[in-house]
Amino acid sequence: MTSVRVSFVSDIHGNIAALREVARQAEQLVVLGDLVDYVDYWEPSAGILGRVFGEQKVRQFIALRVAGDFLQLREFNRGLWESTDDPVGVLTDVVSALYRDVLAAVPPSTLLTLGNVDVATVWNEVAGSQLPYRDAEVVQIAGRAMGFVAGGSARPGAVFHPTDHAWQPLVRSAVDYQAAVGALGPVDILCSHVPPGIAELRYDVVPARLEMYGPGLREAIDAHSPALAVFGHVHQPLSRRTRRGRTECVNVGHFQRFPRPFDVYLE
Repeated sequence: MTSVRVSFVSDIHGNIAALREVARQAEQLVVLGDLVDYVDYWEPSAGILGRVFGEQKVRQFIALRVAGDFLQLREFNRGLWESTDDPVGVLTDVVSALYRDVLAAVPPSTLLTLGNVDVATVWNEVAGSQLPYRDAEVVQIAGRAMGFVAGGSARPGAVFHPTDHAWQPLVRSAVDYQAAVGALGPVDILCSHVPPGIAELRYDVVPARLEMYGPGLREAIDAHSPALAVFGHVHQPLSRRTRRGRTECVNVGHFQRFPRPFDVYLE
């Protein structure tokens, strides 16, 4: 029986050149979200803020972020967007251009979902008719059921308020996220952008904190024992992979900085 090499990538964050090269070599490409980058901490002139407001403003943003002054950071961010005549239009133009680049870089056979910094409405407008993003959906590849859950989630029990400014990321309530997971049922490969609620997979060693996770993912793993659960989101995790019961849980990597796919052979 012929095997299929499935190449998983996540956290592209604008690294279109590397995405194009991986796509060229992949037999089956799977993209797990965060296609754009709001702030590029490695290259401040890049990312959404860098493209719109320039490197110096981004360096101020980064300094506040590193200092942990989140109240001032929110005010600074709000002030940047309020300085433009049409913040929604500006943001939409920038994200649309990035999404057109992504669409041109990958083949139509690509299986793609969005991450918590992606803008679903813009993706749908730019690329949805050609390459719809997968969410609460199961796709068969080489006889294996691959289930997809898009975006990120607020914490369970938290009061969820969608953002009311120009940046509208794909983050939803824990209840809605759990419903998307539940819609999948048993799958062989569980694909998400954010990790399951397992501490060593959520903990990022650089900012030294637990990052966002997907409510219901760990429970689905325990209930259905998929062979593999793949995700991204955490750029420098305490552990890139762990086994939970019969399921291998794997962070497929921070593609923007380390543009290598995580390959799985399905037979």
